[in-house]
Amino acid sequence: MKRPLILAAALLALGGLGWTIGTAVAPAGAQSASQQVPATQTRTFAVENMTCALCPVTVRKAMEGVPGVKSVAVDFDAKTATVVFDPSVTNADAIAAASTNAGYPAAVKG
Repeated sequence: MKRPLILAAALLALGGLGWTIGTAVAPAGAQSASQQVPATQTRTFAVENMTCALCPVTVRKAMEGVPGVKSVAVDFDAKTATVVFDPSVTNADAIAAASTNAGYPAAVKG
């Protein structure tokens, strides 16, 4: 009869210890995670050769295929693509090259 009582007390003690350690560690982990959040950059590219409704889809997919790209918005009428990306992973030249390789030469707008 005493054995289940001792086991329950031990589990409660370990559970309480784990909870105390977990709460003490969580803020430190959250702080380091917020310090490690990479900044994003936004660049607008002039995109050549877009002549039909399917062209922006191809440009968007090519640019989104570059690791580090967060989002791509293509404006067919203005012949531009606005890209949000992680500069620690990629750069504007790599994004422009992806569009160029898909048949739509792109260059950062000045």
